Amino acid sequence: MGHGHHHHTGDAEVAGNRRRLAMALAFTATYMIAEIVGGLAANSLALLADAGHMFSDAAALGLSLVAVVLAQRPATSDRTYGFHRAEILAALTNGAALLTLSVLIAREAWERLFEPPEVRGGLLLAVACGGLVINLINLLILSGGRHHNLNVRGAWLHVMADTLGSIGAISAGGAIYFFGWTWADPLASFVIATLVLYSAGGLIRETLHVLMEGVPKGISIDEVSDALKAIPGVLDAHDLHVWSLTSGRNIATTHLVIGEDADHQGIIDAANRTLADQFAIAHATIQVEHDELANKCNPCGPTPAVG
Repeated sequence: MGHGHHHHTGDAEVAGNRRRLAMALAFTATYMIAEIVGGLAANSLALLADAGHMFSDAAALGLSLVAVVLAQRPATSDRTYGFHRAEILAALTNGAALLTLSVLIAREAWERLFEPPEVRGGLLLAVACGGLVINLINLLILSGGRHHNLNVRGAWLHVMADTLGSIGAISAGGAIYFFGWTWADPLASFVIATLVLYSAGGLIRETLHVLMEGVPKGISIDEVSDALKAIPGVLDAHDLHVWSLTSGRNIATTHLVIGEDADHQGIIDAANRTLADQFAIAHATIQVEHDELANKCNPCGPTPAVG
């Protein structure tokens, strides 16, 4: 039996994600207060609703930040994989919150379509522009970690949804201020709700794929099998399982059938290098079987792997 470790997600990346989330949380919470004050002063339900969106952003960012910290806790005797899945659970929670948010936006827009509120378009426009600037700063801060970490991506999508909300508020404020088009506010809200729903659906699908221990995105199980079989001395690879513990931490287990005279430890080392270098497998458990033994054990059936 052989084990291989290749930690794809380093301490520097974790620290970077923690710093990004903390900075975005500070900006969001600060401007949320400004939007509440501005919304009350302008009598703008749109601004108050956007402040509510920012509150959900702050909650999502705080949840993501806590998940990053939890994921760094060491493994225990009853949680042998540690707390890495906390990040995936946070991403799933953020996706569900985005889904709920899109429904609430659509319902509010429908009500406003028939009873558009009286608002001070100029103040709405000014505060919404400030909100857009803050959201763009947050998107820039979080963009560095969103491609490799579903938790950060969930927080990034929350901020993106609020950025779209700011754009919608700016559009509605301009239409009301310059043309008196009160219907522009609910129309923009319907568009925003659709975009938020699309983003939430993608995030939820990805997190559920991880929780169901699906093959990580970008990895072909056939290519992994072929790469292992190409190692000199390996006759076959079976019972191959590949899944993700969390973003950037891929795991594999497999049985390798080798010839009677093959170098047992050398093949294990080669397999670990192949999995780490070609497929970014963070941890591999490899069981080696000699050809004669494998023929006797084949009727035994596959060995389950638990992630």
